[in-house]
Amino acid sequence: MPVSSLVRVACIQMEPRFGDTNANVAHSLDLIARAADDGATLVVLPELANTGYVFDTREEAFALAETIPDGPTCLAWAKIAKERGLHIVAGITEREGTALYNSAVVIGPEGHIGTYRKMHLWGNENLFFEPGNNGFPVFQTPLGRIGVAICYDGWFPETYRLQALQGADIVCVPTNWVPIPGQAEGREAMANILAMGAAHSNSLYIACADRIGTERGQPFEGQSLIISYTGWPAAGPASRDGEEIVSAEIDLGAARRARNWNDFNQVLRDRRTDIYAEMLGSDISRGWY
Repeated sequence: MPVSSLVRVACIQMEPRFGDTNANVAHSLDLIARAADDGATLVVLPELANTGYVFDTREEAFALAETIPDGPTCLAWAKIAKERGLHIVAGITEREGTALYNSAVVIGPEGHIGTYRKMHLWGNENLFFEPGNNGFPVFQTPLGRIGVAICYDGWFPETYRLQALQGADIVCVPTNWVPIPGQAEGREAMANILAMGAAHSNSLYIACADRIGTERGQPFEGQSLIISYTGWPAAGPASRDGEEIVSAEIDLGAARRARNWNDFNQVLRDRRTDIYAEMLGSDISRGWY
């Protein structure tokens, strides 16, 4: 019988209130506790969950940003992770010296594991944040190998491919999806379609936690979901406008086994690395896949 690697993942769809960091973090802790009560061991929060998203000035963003891992937001998330035996992936406005980053922290029961900085900045983010400078790390945890992407990163196939090639079992996506031009009324978010395709073509799980609401005139899409390595949703999508917790029990080991699609084909090993660079020209080291 195959060995099982079961993990209950919860994606928290919430509505941060711009600039009210204390209230946003307190609300996130309540929702994290609810997810833990339902058995979650891996919890994903939205992009910039502690501050909100639509900054007017860099000075405003800088005033709301925190250092990692010793800022109050990270310390609060680390505390509940330790108390409830959780791994948490959460979006945060990060300050390092005079630089600002749209980041996500990976926190476990023992504390801060690592930080991912958004590689592909969207819209006015370019006015406030520096592009990510630590590549696409894959974090080794007792649950499995966790990769991270943030929102617009998901429009680039390289984001998921480079993490899959390092052996990621799941990519957690804190996000603030917005409507895409040409999107028909009632049609699912383009981001959902892209994430489903990425999960299938890389044979890995993808867990997307979006926000809801309208902030300074900008509406957000909701529709958080957890996608199986097959490319089909394991849970969700959530609604467009309600705070929800989307959860699923997933088998991370199944994603590794299922990369062998038949007697001949393995989706990552079938790549024509005689024609193009295996690691897409990056200096990232290949992992086991």
